[in-house]
Amino acid sequence: MTATDTSASTSPMTSIPDPTVRKGVLMPIGGAEDKLDDKIILSTFAQLAGGKSARIAIVPTASSIETAGLRYKAIFLGMGVESAEVIYIGNREDANNPAVVDSIDSATGVFLTGGNQMRLSAMIGGTRFERMVREANQRGVVVAGTSAGASILSAHMVALGASGGTPKLRMAQMVAGFGLISDVIIDQHFRQRDRIGRLLALVASNPGLLGIGIDEDTAAIIDDQGTIEVIGRHSITIVDGSEIFSDIFQVKAYGEITVSNARLHVLTPGRRFDMRNRTLVTG
Repeated sequence: MTATDTSASTSPMTSIPDPTVRKGVLMPIGGAEDKLDDKIILSTFAQLAGGKSARIAIVPTASSIETAGLRYKAIFLGMGVESAEVIYIGNREDANNPAVVDSIDSATGVFLTGGNQMRLSAMIGGTRFERMVREANQRGVVVAGTSAGASILSAHMVALGASGGTPKLRMAQMVAGFGLISDVIIDQHFRQRDRIGRLLALVASNPGLLGIGIDEDTAAIIDDQGTIEVIGRHSITIVDGSEIFSDIFQVKAYGEITVSNARLHVLTPGRRFDMRNRTLVTG
């Protein structure tokens, strides 16, 4: 579940990727994942990060709950990983501090907690820490995010939005995410908070992007080849707008949008989806 990265960067702040190194798995989680019983999603992340040899960096910046990071630390240590450390980033100065940035140098897995994705974007977006997370993933480190941490993994992030089944203009706002994956929009708490309308609206305004809505206690394991595997309790909804028709450019104010010919996929646990070809994997 990893991919060869052949891109190179000329930025003095970014190292040139080794083309022989395979990119790490991404794992967006829809939020409210099981933390008490089987812990299927969290234990899968720990296994992907190396199992007993895993060194996990937990980033609770999105959360306003001071103990959020410590709770995940206790869970991962209880699974027997080698180490689990909480990285506290309270402002942009922290996110550019070499001591903080270097703290994920030896990590085999990075876990972004839930909370407010605007906090993540405002405090970490465009900083040295964000670049370090992106580079870590390029060299094979598994990066997971739950709730807000899931949305910010993509280059285009849902920041704010309303619930409801009917797509409407200005129903949601997008800002730049961390850019660990391109050409997708990731939404979370999907069916539980009735977010199909806003995902349709976002895809209607950005039809080249694939909309991915992840239910609570459900995760997408995205490998290097762009294949999604669904794990957890519920489902993932995918909206493909490559052949979509909408009248979004004619709608005024907060009016309702007509959407036609959007391809909808609902994938239950164990199903796999090829994002490059936008098809269900049946083999």
